Amino acid sequence: MSHAPASHPAAANAGDADGARVKQDFIRQIVRDDLAAGRHAAIRTRFPPEPNGYLHIGHAKAICLDFGLAAEFGGRCNLRLDDTNPAREDPEFVAAIQDDVRWLGFDWAELRHASDYFDVFHLAARKLIAQGDAFVCDLSADDVRAYRGSLTEPGRDSPFRGRGVDENLDLFTRMRAGEFPDGARTLRAKIDMASGNINLRDPALYRIKHVSHQNTGDAWPIYPMYDFAHALGDAIEGITHSLCTLEFEDHRPLYDWCVDRVDLTGDPSLLQPLRDRGMPLQAGKPRQIEFSRLNINYTVMSKRKLAALVQEGLVDGWDDPRMYTLQGLRRRGYTPASLRLLVDRVGVSKQNSVIDFSVLEGCLRDDLDATAPRRMAVVDPLKVVLTNVDPDHVEALAFPNHPKDEALGVREVPFSPELWIDREDFAEVPPKGWKRLVPGGEVRLRGAGIVRCDLVVKDADGTIAALHCTLDPESRPGMDGANRKIKGTIHWVCARQAVAAEVRLYDRLFSVEKPDDESTGLTYRDHLNPASRRVMQGWVEPAAALAAPEQSLQFERQGYFVADRRDHRPDAPVFNRSVTLRDTWATRGEA
Repeated sequence: MSHAPASHPAAANAGDADGARVKQDFIRQIVRDDLAAGRHAAIRTRFPPEPNGYLHIGHAKAICLDFGLAAEFGGRCNLRLDDTNPAREDPEFVAAIQDDVRWLGFDWAELRHASDYFDVFHLAARKLIAQGDAFVCDLSADDVRAYRGSLTEPGRDSPFRGRGVDENLDLFTRMRAGEFPDGARTLRAKIDMASGNINLRDPALYRIKHVSHQNTGDAWPIYPMYDFAHALGDAIEGITHSLCTLEFEDHRPLYDWCVDRVDLTGDPSLLQPLRDRGMPLQAGKPRQIEFSRLNINYTVMSKRKLAALVQEGLVDGWDDPRMYTLQGLRRRGYTPASLRLLVDRVGVSKQNSVIDFSVLEGCLRDDLDATAPRRMAVVDPLKVVLTNVDPDHVEALAFPNHPKDEALGVREVPFSPELWIDREDFAEVPPKGWKRLVPGGEVRLRGAGIVRCDLVVKDADGTIAALHCTLDPESRPGMDGANRKIKGTIHWVCARQAVAAEVRLYDRLFSVEKPDDESTGLTYRDHLNPASRRVMQGWVEPAAALAAPEQSLQFERQGYFVADRRDHRPDAPVFNRSVTLRDTWATRGEA
């Protein structure tokens, strides 16, 4: 897919997609200034994930910023897969990453891989050796760490740092030929072992790994390190603004060192392997800009910890609706619009902060309140029999699909003398302030009329089996008593035509704000919320059962639910609770 860059005036005034508001933050101001000063004809960004796991909600901010910024300013954004560590990467993750980006509403100008540039990286490394800027080191990984020093002590030069150019080129050639075993040697930059920035203490540029690669097979027994490949990948693609999170701020001097010492714009011969393959070339000098990552309490966002949850069977896979992967959030019922709204509300800054989980839930509520059709469902069913209604009576009542949007039309909801209500809407001994059904009391059935509870029918063990009620005929829709004041209104479904449904009630996976905090000696595994999933066998009105997989609905008085993308069928519906109607954690003390 290709996008033409916008002109400067259009870019300078770029705002939201609907043009309603110009977004203001320090990154967008940098872009505006660069365009106004003529530093770039058009901006280019990239989203560069490593395909070693599924993307999580933290990546949503980077995706929205990388792709959104390019769209706002008429530029281009590439999706570049940082596939430099084949031992940890998998085509499954590659497919999921592409799916997630598109699901969030974005597409890329070009799909690239770091492995596309392996020939260029290799030539660049040889250039650094020839310039005296890199050397082959025989120290083991443990020795390298010992020589590196600390934040308060300078490092020591490797005993192999003084090797001559010819010896280094020979050894690197033999590394490339696969002559040495894994870990035997590394190619290191020759920078400054006394630098206050540990990243500049002769960092590794290449390591030996005899591992087959998903794209290049067994062609390469050596692989570039992230900092080297990332910087040169940006330069090769002509990225103008390389956006990354704050933990990479200390890596920026190394990023600039790699770009400047290799100098792709001044030495275009390094790009010849790409020209030979007919790859479009647009090399330039990128600028790295850091921003704060998206941190949300009650979550863990480490790929390693998310993987452990899956591997240890603590969740039901990467797309478990309790997971904070984009696949999990999607299955939970979070919408692309709600995540884009979250990123917009959080904003872009250099100040690290932790967002309360309720902000995420509030974004979903705001989106679904405006867009989700209304339906009635009973999660914990209790039978109600209307004794004064003909046993054979069945009628269809007209209900709006959305109370605030007439354009969504109306639907027919069946009504008969046998109904299901939620068990929690009845109390034999009501608490103070109770407004729902009690023995001898009245309540309004949503859109159907007012009923009085006359008899409580129990099983032999004392469990309430059914309620026998009387329907006030004058309170039916269109009758004079339809507006009679009554304290409580409850929802219901017709027992004769309702569809049995599995209803999965999901909640936060962790029960504490900081599950990553191990200062107490506990780990995130110890903070799993035992009530994070409850499976109920309920009933839904027929129109709800017809929902398509991934369609969101509001179950009246219950919350927002989504038809499960894997398991839902019209004849066997499965709904996942996406979010409650209100924040139920605000009164729990933990929140």
